[in-house]
Amino acid sequence: MRKVLIVGAGQAGLQLALGLVDGGYDVTVMSARTPEEIRGGRVLSTQCMFGPALQHERDLGLNLWEEQTPDVHGIGLSLGVPTEGGGVQRVLNWMGLLDEIAQSVDQRVKMAGWLELLEDRGGRVLYHGVTTADLDSLTGLYDLVVVAAGKGELVQLFDRDAERSPYRTAQRILSVAYVHGMAPRPEHPDVRAVRFNAVPGVGELFAIPGSTFSGPCDILFFEGVPGGPLDCWHDRPDSAEHLDRMLRLMREFMPWEYERCGSVELTDARATLTGAYPPVVRKPVGRLPSGGRVLGMADVVVANDPLTGQGSNNAAKCAASYLDSIRARGDQPFDEEWMSGAFESYWEHAQHATLWTNAMLQPPPEHIMRIFDTATEVPAVAKRFVNAFADPSDLQHWFFDPNLADRYLASVSPGTGG
Repeated sequence: MRKVLIVGAGQAGLQLALGLVDGGYDVTVMSARTPEEIRGGRVLSTQCMFGPALQHERDLGLNLWEEQTPDVHGIGLSLGVPTEGGGVQRVLNWMGLLDEIAQSVDQRVKMAGWLELLEDRGGRVLYHGVTTADLDSLTGLYDLVVVAAGKGELVQLFDRDAERSPYRTAQRILSVAYVHGMAPRPEHPDVRAVRFNAVPGVGELFAIPGSTFSGPCDILFFEGVPGGPLDCWHDRPDSAEHLDRMLRLMREFMPWEYERCGSVELTDARATLTGAYPPVVRKPVGRLPSGGRVLGMADVVVANDPLTGQGSNNAAKCAASYLDSIRARGDQPFDEEWMSGAFESYWEHAQHATLWTNAMLQPPPEHIMRIFDTATEVPAVAKRFVNAFADPSDLQHWFFDPNLADRYLASVSPGTGG
């Protein structure tokens, strides 16, 4: 029986571990925190998982919270522009429907539950932080070591891929609050949708229907342009002030979304989060002082800004891709050549999410504004754009290039029967 060590207990690491255990592998996961510590800790992330990623979970029987989690049926876009009087005027507002439902489960719920499930299914979990020196002594005990911990010392084992990493600094300052009591959008009160609100030069606000320990909730998520008015979290406020500050910013810059928040309250005392990190792609093979090799996965090797909501989706797709590569390897060694090949197989998907996210971090060019304008009147355009959140590879055919965009818009315009 082949032995695999996975360092990190997030979406990617645990999904891969559970898939390998079901396939007869001897799997050990190292987690820095116990399920009880995760449940009692601060929220870990934002997330909205779309159809293909959710299917990967279903395939492994990991969709434990699907029945009680609200279904997300669409994604809406609102665009505001600052006015001379100091306010913000909304100039675009539409919603497109998803082909398959999306869902968002608080990762404290999911990761704690999956750790317990892994042990129930026969995997081993060691609750211990891991340093490079620790890892150096462990590689000889396993056929394959995978690093799935996207933060901390171990990330330094993986060199930055300069050709695939256009940024060296954080492009957004992030702030999050999980809340109860948010009212539905009046334009579509019976359709749950992620709302994507943007004010160029200021930043973005997402409102994501989700589920946490205390039931259905909404996740408020600001992405602030560095140096702008949403870059105001250096003092790390307590949870109550954090929410109050987010609401004040919403009232000033996204008043149409603030109107939904008259009765909001935090879901729990640790339901807020702030942070920032530079988007980066890293080389997939880490080299240890002893000469051992380890394989990086998910955020370790492809860490996109969360602007396009691809983080948990990429993690699920990376776990599925690596699971296929490991199974296909049979009894052959997991050498450096195989590690690089396993990553490149995953990159076939991840490159599309990375290209899209990096593009969306810049002010929208004219042809993208034409796309968004047309989506107001032509539902087919809105639908195609929002379904790119599930499959970003479609964007290469119509979104990035102005000529392709104009050709597509002409084909679906009302005047040509689109």
